[in-house]
Amino acid sequence: MKKLINKFLSILKAVFPSTKKEFLIFLFFVMIYGANAWFIADNFRIVYDNRIPWDAYFSFDNRAIVQTGGGFERHPLANYFFGCIRDFALWISGNRYDSVFRLVLALFSTVVISLANVQIFKYLNNIIQLPLKISLLILAFYGLFVTNILLSFTPETYTYTLLFLSVFNYYSARKIQEGKPVSFGATILGSVVIGGLTITNIVKVYIPFLFEKNIFWKWKRIGMAVSKITVSAGIFIFLFLVRLDFNFQNFLHKTEEQYDKFSTQKVTPLWDMICSWFVGGNVLFSGYEIRDYHNKDKTFFFKALFMDVYSSVFPYLFIAVLLLMIGWGIFRNYKNKLVWILVISFSVDILIHCILKFGLHTSYIYGGHFVFVYPLLLGWLFFSYRKKTTVLSLFYGMLLLMTVYLAFSNFYRLAEFYQFLQAFYQ
Repeated sequence: MKKLINKFLSILKAVFPSTKKEFLIFLFFVMIYGANAWFIADNFRIVYDNRIPWDAYFSFDNRAIVQTGGGFERHPLANYFFGCIRDFALWISGNRYDSVFRLVLALFSTVVISLANVQIFKYLNNIIQLPLKISLLILAFYGLFVTNILLSFTPETYTYTLLFLSVFNYYSARKIQEGKPVSFGATILGSVVIGGLTITNIVKVYIPFLFEKNIFWKWKRIGMAVSKITVSAGIFIFLFLVRLDFNFQNFLHKTEEQYDKFSTQKVTPLWDMICSWFVGGNVLFSGYEIRDYHNKDKTFFFKALFMDVYSSVFPYLFIAVLLLMIGWGIFRNYKNKLVWILVISFSVDILIHCILKFGLHTSYIYGGHFVFVYPLLLGWLFFSYRKKTTVLSLFYGMLLLMTVYLAFSNFYRLAEFYQFLQAFYQ
């Protein structure tokens, strides 16, 4: 019993702030994100409107996610997860889909994204062991990303996926750093929770097994890793089939439909979709495009907001510098196991969106699956120059300038978003 209690407490310590610095960081982001979430949820109906089926802003499917967990072919177990959140929000609001209901959903998202940011700080501070001022600068830069701003008030699968992936990445990094294997329980829990919210992300739970100590030199270790993967995948598949009523043919049919729908080549050049939406759209807001939408029955018409590609040279330069820094960080740490876990994890999303082109035209909404990789790879870049103060200061100054530019640009675009809400969603 004592062992179970200690295990539970260690999980809480890993997920939630466990030091004064972590608590202050969490509180800071809750206040900043929370003020924005409160303003939007209390004054506008964009967070949840029963009349809007999908795509009210940036292609997020808030209503569908809250009501059903989204399509089972992509989010197989999300309905159970969001059912609890929806019921709690309705209990607080007195069973009404009003501003209180929206506020509960939005503040849940605020807390989740703030906790995800704490995970990034834990990794920078405890795994990479960067100086505090560097960790805080990287965290401030990351906290201003489009993904974090939008998900901090949006009830979506991406919101919770970002937290769960950040937690699991930090946990597995600690295990590998300590020379210990990922536990059976963590593998099962990670597979069900992460894969249950977005099915393709289950692969990321198994990537750390490739880098466990002596994994390819001892048959016993290989056997244990295979058994963990097999059992966890088996449990996930069983729960998935129960969700489908064991009608797997329907899953294949729906998956084919979704791929055909979301992988059609758009007019925008491939390189620009990758730069402006897949890479840049999760970091730096671009201009907006307003479109006319309606529900299936054409009984309700509404305005929907989407991101356009960048229209100025400066955002492209910003993204180019960011990619160069990340790429150089990978090159400088090419022997580091933890860096390769991040790279392979990111490669899964590159394959899905950039090569297979699934959802590339709206890939700015998928940041919750991979955007946490950016600050961590920047952290490893700083780590590689820890003994070269001149170069370290140069990178620090460059990132500081980028953070200032990011803040001004994203706050300006956020103000434009408010104008859109005031015009169409009061």
